[in-house]
Amino acid sequence: MGETVQDVEVGLSLPNRGVLFGLSPQVLLDVADIAEESGAFGSVWVGDNFLSKPRLEAIVTLAGIAARTKRLKLGTICLATFPMRHPLPLAIQWASLDVLSGGRTILAVCNGGSAKDGPAFALELETMGVASKERVGRVEEGIEILRRFWSGDPVDFAGEFYTFRGVRVEPRPVQNRIPIVIAANPHPSQGDEVEERILRRVARLGDGWQTDGLPPELFRKRWSRIRQLAREEGRGSEVNHVSLHLMVNINDDAAAARRAAVGFLTHYYGAGTISEEKLSSWLAFGSPAAVVEKIEEFIEAGCTTPVLRFVDADQVGQMRRCIEEVLPHLSKTTSVA
Repeated sequence: MGETVQDVEVGLSLPNRGVLFGLSPQVLLDVADIAEESGAFGSVWVGDNFLSKPRLEAIVTLAGIAARTKRLKLGTICLATFPMRHPLPLAIQWASLDVLSGGRTILAVCNGGSAKDGPAFALELETMGVASKERVGRVEEGIEILRRFWSGDPVDFAGEFYTFRGVRVEPRPVQNRIPIVIAANPHPSQGDEVEERILRRVARLGDGWQTDGLPPELFRKRWSRIRQLAREEGRGSEVNHVSLHLMVNINDDAAAARRAAVGFLTHYYGAGTISEEKLSSWLAFGSPAAVVEKIEEFIEAGCTTPVLRFVDADQVGQMRRCIEEVLPHLSKTTSVA
């Protein structure tokens, strides 16, 4: 199978958890405005959790951005609460967002944290009445149900977790098919069999893949495998989005850039949650040229949508430098197997 060339579209990730640590909500909106006006970004994304990592709620935040923008696509990094959200209200909420934005949404979903990931995740699942072992099944059923609801036809469904009889959901989205992307990043310690199962789930159910914090060569290997599995599933033309969440701090003093980034991330995710191994792939820092070089490694590995989050208190300053000194030097296309 030969390679195809796809356009590269850079996304902006807003740190919507940052409002808990002194970052003004208005700054997030201002940065989204700058992204819209610049024409240099194609999409804006926000993270999602309920109790485990509190933040401005994702759909509400995207609705606020939708009202201020006309062009940017609107997405999630990822909707980690997807297994805890009932698919009926979620279908209506997301369709409403798609209508209000004129058909600009991308829904990236994932399993969310397990009870083993820490007490905050365990409490979140318990509070929402979801067993940790149910997360994958709820994701799979939820994707199927959303697809059916958004078709406009009455839905009959009897699954392990949800049952519907003759339910018609309105309004319908503007898009004929809202992209549903599956976010996944299996750890090598989980083994080849688990990784294969996860990648096949992306190929079987998703319109693409979202990931973060992995080396470019592993990114290339996994995306190539997803594409191969998608062709085996008869979905080779449908699975074509691949986004990478990348932390960015631009500073001509590389050491200062790294310190600022690590400090920001420690506040954001908690002390001791970010390994040096992950940071080496997750963070682009230093001079504009160094940041360009890091992003280019993933574009060369097949990434169609590098999504950049500025890990610095000066969100506007970072954005300005990125627009002026980084984005003009990035490749505009990538080859995808």
